[in-house]
Amino acid sequence: MRTLLVVLSFSLAACSSAPETKAAKPAQADVSGPATTTSKHPLAKYIEFAGYRVSEAGPGKLKIKFIAVNHSEADLGELVVKMRMTTSVSKPGDPPVTEFEAKIPSLGPQEIRDVTATTDTKKRAYEIPDWQFIRTDFDIISPAP
Repeated sequence: MRTLLVVLSFSLAACSSAPETKAAKPAQADVSGPATTTSKHPLAKYIEFAGYRVSEAGPGKLKIKFIAVNHSEADLGELVVKMRMTTSVSKPGDPPVTEFEAKIPSLGPQEIRDVTATTDTKKRAYEIPDWQFIRTDFDIISPAP
C-alpha cells in the first residue's frame, strides 16, 4: 500500500505544471540582406542585388561587380539605381563606404544578370569589407514611377 502511495505521489507531481515564468525575448538577428530599400518605387520589391565583388579600377576608382535578380514574372526594362554601400555593422547615420549609380540591363521574368559599376573613392580595395559584410541600400531613379 505504501508503495502505491509513493507511485501515486510521484505521478501527480509529474503531472503538475511548473510555475509560469516569462520567456526571455530572443535576440534580434541582423535580418537585412545584401541590399535593402525603402523606395516607394513599384518595381523595388521585385529587385534583389547580391554577390558583391570589389576591385580597383585604377587610382581612386573602384570596380564593383554584383548580380541583379528579377523576382517577378514580368519583364523589367532597363533600370538605373543609386546604391549606397555600407557594412553589416554600420549604424544609422554612419556615412556609406561609397555611393554610386548603376545601370541595370533589362531583366526577363525570374532572370539574373551580372552588373558592373565604377565609382570614385578615397579608399583602396583592401579597405573595403569582404563580400559577406557588405550591405547596400538602393533607390530606383529610372524609370520614374
